[in-house]
Amino acid sequence: MPLPSMTPEQRKAALEKAAEARKARTALLDSLRSGKAKLSEVLHKAKSDPIAGKTKVSQLLRAVPGIGPAKVSALMDEIGIDPDRRAGGLGDRQRQQLATAVG
Repeated sequence: MPLPSMTPEQRKAALEKAAEARKARTALLDSLRSGKAKLSEVLHKAKSDPIAGKTKVSQLLRAVPGIGPAKVSALMDEIGIDPDRRAGGLGDRQRQQLATAVG
């Protein structure tokens, strides 16, 4: 299926929108890394915030200090979360289990 053709103005607007989303996602992950935000808060916010909701759960977990790739994989397997799952697609039970496991 071919991509729809876009005018140069539409392409520029789409690129700017994507750049803003990347900046917002980076700020979200940095707030987790620095301890300004808790994982439970970000997961709760993912229901209504499109930036938090579209961020992969594995990215959020890796941003938490003290959690590396191996621990992320083990935790997601234990809870039953697909590696490609985004935070907005988590169920209430999965959010609760992640928040409890991470602290």
